[in-house]
Amino acid sequence: MSGKIHTYDVKVTWTGNVGNGTKAYRDYKRDHEIMAAGKPTIAGSSDPSFRGDRTRWNPEDLLVAALSACHKLWYLGLCAQSGVNVLSYEDDAYGTMVEEAGGAGQFTAVVLRPRIVIDASSDIQVARELHHKAHEQCFIARSVNFPVENEPDITVAA
Repeated sequence: MSGKIHTYDVKVTWTGNVGNGTKAYRDYKRDHEIMAAGKPTIAGSSDPSFRGDRTRWNPEDLLVAALSACHKLWYLGLCAQSGVNVLSYEDDAYGTMVEEAGGAGQFTAVVLRPRIVIDASSDIQVARELHHKAHEQCFIARSVNFPVENEPDITVAA
């Protein structure tokens, strides 16, 4: 593989020690902070199913969000290059993860469901086709080992 190399430095700090460390499975919080230079800190935890704090982002949320955001960024850029004027874009993405009896698990699918409004001078067929191209280009979708489906709903503004 040749090409330009990009690196991403993040720091994850566990903040869930309530006094006894991990002495017992129920004796600690799953809370952590995700940090990167010059960016706001993200309050993280585990999924509530795994004793996490439901008010904090969990890794599974962040994976689905990363797929959605990556697709959106590629899509908007491709639209701008192709003369499709996007007026609004909102995605209600969801992921499915299967947990095995032993506790391990994996994502089996993520579905992106973007709702897009384009202006009347834009070609709706081109707008649809660009979702396929965005999927082919998305760095995150190209990096996962499960299907990422795309179910766009495109409306032309009146």
